[in-house]
Amino acid sequence: MKRAFDLILAVFASLLLLLFLALLAVAVRLTSRGPILYWSDRIGRNNVIFRMPKFRSMRVDTPVVATHLLENPDLCLTFIGSFLRKSSLDELPQLWSIVRGDMSFVGPRPALFNQQDLIAARTRTGVHGLVPGLTGWAQVNGRDELPVAQKVALDTEYLEHQSFWFDIKILMLTVKKVLARDNVAH
Repeated sequence: MKRAFDLILAVFASLLLLLFLALLAVAVRLTSRGPILYWSDRIGRNNVIFRMPKFRSMRVDTPVVATHLLENPDLCLTFIGSFLRKSSLDELPQLWSIVRGDMSFVGPRPALFNQQDLIAARTRTGVHGLVPGLTGWAQVNGRDELPVAQKVALDTEYLEHQSFWFDIKILMLTVKKVLARDNVAH
């Protein structure tokens, strides 16, 4: 049921947002050099690497590390990068990953391939068996500001209590957090 919900909602959202996605793509292209999309190697279900698209919000010469590990992330942002990130609009191309089945709307956020501490902790708790999500329980409870141990604890809580209605609650909380730009560090 979860996969059917994801597929139907992702296709519907993609069609509904098609013009808006095209406008964002043009804005990225016109305001910085480089590709419109940034394809990030991420850890998927059972620790399999997949390529996740985002609208590019960082300069092309930015190191491939988690944003919080950059010395001064603001210096790496493109002209519209800060807006894209704070509004979470950079995440919209991930609808493609949901359609493909690499992601779900709700699940633990996919780790970067080089976040070994997060990957190891999720593997120990069984969270690695979940399909990663566009949003998740950890995202609505702190997002960018959570330390790894707390993220994994929240991901584990999601694993133990996952249900359709819990997913709906997380989606509604996500909309509220995104509109309020709550817990967005960069």
